[in-house]
Amino acid sequence: MPEETAPELPEDPGSPAEAEAEPATVDSEAEPATVESEAEPATVESEAEPATFGAEDEGPAAADATDGSYDTDESYDTEEADNTVTMHIWRGDHDGGEFTEYEIEGNEGEVVLDVIHRIQASEAPDLACRWNCKAGKCGSCSAEINGKPRLMCMTRMDTLPEGPVTVAPMRTFPIVRDLVTDVSFNFEVAKTVPAFQPPPAPADGYRMQQIDVERGQEFRKCIECFMCQDVCHVIRDHEENKPRYAGPRFFIRFAELEMHPLDTNDRRELVRQQGGLGLCNITKCCTEVCPEHIKITDNAIIPLKERVVDASYDPVGWLGRKILRRTKRSPEEAAAGGG
Repeated sequence: MPEETAPELPEDPGSPAEAEAEPATVDSEAEPATVESEAEPATVESEAEPATFGAEDEGPAAADATDGSYDTDESYDTEEADNTVTMHIWRGDHDGGEFTEYEIEGNEGEVVLDVIHRIQASEAPDLACRWNCKAGKCGSCSAEINGKPRLMCMTRMDTLPEGPVTVAPMRTFPIVRDLVTDVSFNFEVAKTVPAFQPPPAPADGYRMQQIDVERGQEFRKCIECFMCQDVCHVIRDHEENKPRYAGPRFFIRFAELEMHPLDTNDRRELVRQQGGLGLCNITKCCTEVCPEHIKITDNAIIPLKERVVDASYDPVGWLGRKILRRTKRSPEEAAAGGG
């Protein structure tokens, strides 16, 4: 019996195999207690990141912004730098002149005339500029902006290309001073256009079709900005043509009268011989610059040319006048009026 009990007692508690197994089981049990995968949710940084935008972190962010290191300060500086407007304005008189550069802060929604007025108020009080209504209806503020005739009061600064804006007086007319030109030539031509001459009124009054009213109404939209006169190369490039060339503005006036069903005067020879209608080669440059979008070439000049050709060169018309014993009205008779 001692031989059976003696060896069995020490082998059970103190055997090396069991001693080594016990730490292994302890480690397996301890691993769940220190498992990092389970501990991570308690300290998950992804969940803590939104907290950086909370009240605890507002202080440093606000401090950075007040220190001037925040990006918005740089964007403000960029906007202020880009907001400067450079204007090249022609300064001088009939003896000569040159372009003068002005730099001024731009404002949103301004037109060229607004900038000109602010330059007058701040940097150049002697800058001459003609304007009146500032609504695109008087035609007074005509000028050449970036080389093209425009109304300064209707040309928005944000519609112009980037870079300096060039403002010059209308090239066709003599310069008085700076942006002001002498357009009296146009008023002298207006005196040569015979007035409307209706027949004696019938007992029940005059009657017209609506289509006849609308045809002439388009030409009455002219605000006499004289930009069509300025851009017409017949008088722009040839000063000698002015005494014998009426120009687009007055061609639409002649057309309005000739197309009026109640007018009795015949101005076709007048506009051909003294108005210089034949010099116009219908390039449509006058139509392109018209601020009232009058179709000067298509609706006025071309139909007027057709009427002049019929009166002067149409053999059927000549034969009809012979049979009916009617004579063609001369320019002098048209200018003098009469029935």
